[in-house]
Amino acid sequence: MKIIPLKEGNFVADKFKNFKILEENPEAKGVKMSIQPFLIITQNDYILVDTGFGWKNPEHKMVINKILQEENILNSQITKVLLSHLHKDHINGTLLKTKHGFEPNFPNAKIYIQKRELDFAFQNRGNPSFDFEILEALIQQPNIIWMEDDQGKINDEIYYEVVGGHSPFMQIFKITENNETAFYGADDLPQESYLKYHVAYKSDFDGKKAMQLRIEWQKEAIENNWKVLLYHDLEKSILQF
Repeated sequence: MKIIPLKEGNFVADKFKNFKILEENPEAKGVKMSIQPFLIITQNDYILVDTGFGWKNPEHKMVINKILQEENILNSQITKVLLSHLHKDHINGTLLKTKHGFEPNFPNAKIYIQKRELDFAFQNRGNPSFDFEILEALIQQPNIIWMEDDQGKINDEIYYEVVGGHSPFMQIFKITENNETAFYGADDLPQESYLKYHVAYKSDFDGKKAMQLRIEWQKEAIENNWKVLLYHDLEKSILQF
C-alpha cells in the first residue's frame, strides 16, 4: 500500500465557509486548517479519499491534479473516489468546471456517496458548508455508487461505516492490505490535536458522539498499528500508531 497526501494548502475559513490561503492572510479570523485528500494505491486500486476544495494554483490548475502529475499518475488511473460527506471542502475537486459545464476530474473512477448524507444536504439549502452548484452537477454523473447501508465492505480491502458526528451521515473508511491499515476518520478526526484534548466541538452536528468515537478509534489504532489520515492537520498528514 502506498499513501500519497494531496495537500491543497493551509487555509483559514470564516463563519460563512469562505476559504483563504493562510500564508497570504495571516491576520484573517476563522478556523485554521489544511485541506488534504489522500490517494491510496493498492494492488487492485487507485483510491482517492475525498477530493478537496478544487483549489487552483496561480496557473489556474487544480493543486491535486498538479501533485498527481508530479507523481506520474494520470487522473484516468483513479479507480475509486470515496466521499466521507458532502461539504464543499471535501468534494469540489471531484469535478472540473469548463466553459461547457462540469466534467469529471477522474473519468474512470466509481464515486461512492452515502445517499442519506445527500438527502441531508438538500434539506439544508442555503447552508454555506455545501456548494449546491457542484452537488447538483455531481449527482448527475453516471458512475456514482449510491451507498445506503450503515456499514459494509466495498471490496476485500475497503471497509466503510456511517458514524455521524461531524455531519449526521458522515462515513469513515478503513483500507487494509497485507496487514497494513489506513484509517480515515474524516472530520471526526481531522487533526492530531483532536486526540490530545477530549472536546465535543460545537461545529459538529453531534460533538459528543464524535468525541466518543475518537476515544474508541485511538485505542483501536494503538492495538492495530493503524496509519491515521489527517485531512485538516496543518503540519501532519499521516499519524502512525
